[in-house]
Amino acid sequence: MADFRESQNKAHPNKTNTLMTAIIILLILFVSLQIWFLFGALNNALQENFNFALTTFIGSAILALCSFWILKYLPDPKE
Repeated sequence: MADFRESQNKAHPNKTNTLMTAIIILLILFVSLQIWFLFGALNNALQENFNFALTTFIGSAILALCSFWILKYLPDPKE
């Protein structure tokens, strides 16, 4: 089975552009949700509702890990 980067380099440029656009849209979605969760955690912590604040903080951390994981699928820049 071919490596992801190798098969990506052999792909048609339009497929690579579509893949890159989809990955960037997912990253924007993940980061937006992460910021929303962090503000929710802060708001609940200020209201002393620590159980929900911890839950939203953990959700934000999971989204951050997903964002870091998906970064490896961005195409290499062409020289």
